[in-house]
Amino acid sequence: MAKKSFQELINSPGMPVLVDFYADWCGPCKAMTPVVQQVAGQFNGKLKVVKVNIDSNQAAASQFKVQGVPTFILFHKGQQVWRQSGAMPAQQLTQVIQQYV
Repeated sequence: MAKKSFQELINSPGMPVLVDFYADWCGPCKAMTPVVQQVAGQFNGKLKVVKVNIDSNQAAASQFKVQGVPTFILFHKGQQVWRQSGAMPAQQLTQVIQQYV
């Protein structure tokens, strides 16, 4: 199976896509992993979650001007509708996603 391009991933029809830009060396990124997994489970079948390692995907990181990690960007119908850098509680992430599912 061919690896999908980043553009194909964020243009997912019918459901919003949450992109989690992270790095293996980033403490707050590690802290957000269970939060992202919890939110992904909560919206199972209604949300696609894509994790992007900025060290191995520098093109995607620079395309979206990711300055710090973690950075979360929510795409809906291929358009960026929300973004935030830094760790956040699951409830805050859930509230944002609920507007688009």
